[in-house]
Amino acid sequence: MAKNKIKSTKIRRSPGDQFVQVLIYLFVGGFALVTLLPFVYVVAGSFATERELTERAFFLIPQTISFNAYQYILKTGDTFRGLRNSILVAGIGTLINMAVSSTLAYPLSRQYFKGRTFFTNMVIITMLFGGGMVPSYMLVSNILHLKNTFWALWLPAAVNPFNMIIIKNYFQGIPVELEEASRIDGCNDGQIFIKIILPLSKPVLASVSLFYAVTHWNSYFNAMMYISDRNKEVIQIVLRRIIFLTSAVATESGLDWGAFGMPPEKAVKMATTVVATVPMLLVYPFIQKYFTQGVMVGSVKG
Repeated sequence: MAKNKIKSTKIRRSPGDQFVQVLIYLFVGGFALVTLLPFVYVVAGSFATERELTERAFFLIPQTISFNAYQYILKTGDTFRGLRNSILVAGIGTLINMAVSSTLAYPLSRQYFKGRTFFTNMVIITMLFGGGMVPSYMLVSNILHLKNTFWALWLPAAVNPFNMIIIKNYFQGIPVELEEASRIDGCNDGQIFIKIILPLSKPVLASVSLFYAVTHWNSYFNAMMYISDRNKEVIQIVLRRIIFLTSAVATESGLDWGAFGMPPEKAVKMATTVVATVPMLLVYPFIQKYFTQGVMVGSVKG
């Protein structure tokens, strides 16, 4: 018997299509390079000397490698304690955010839930109006007595309306037939939510988790307002104090830091930027595959 040979079909592109494709790759690559260069410069500057930062307006590789800036930042336990506190705040805070947001989004995404429109509008109103800084401070400090506790950073930001709506819209895209079949098998609302809805919503949950984690990691104003105990300071507050001390010493002394073997003022600022940015950059690759899918589907569907 003659065997049927399956020939693979290859799409042939015209010279015009190939030229346009090359232009697209060049444009995207150039745009990516433009967005990457500033961060590369900050990393390179954190390893440079004061003289090089003053004489060279822009460089990607320092002529003289110096670790003085990082040694200056890490010489005390404040930086490591700040990193530990930030990881704790971001980790537990994200879990609280996702628990509250997903449990709120699920009933609001069901058509049979009575009062669904009313409660959804109540959530949307909070995106437009707020009590203000002074009432919020009085509530957290004087009424709830949460000052100098991590709960002051977790509870006021337990749910973000925009992120909750993204999750809600994604839940609405899950076929209702799956829920009906689960009810026939004897599942209640809690079992459906945990065993059916959440496993099918990994893309949007991963994307929104990143949003919440970055928000907690960059939490600066609330941490400055509610946390005065140095043992509970997050990394942003610690790095802010280091920058202020470095700038004050450089301004008052008027000395050339590099000549005395001390870390340059500009290099310290760049090193603090690297220390505050790298942890979040290390998390992103693990959820990158969920990121675009989760945000786009949750945003488009109404």
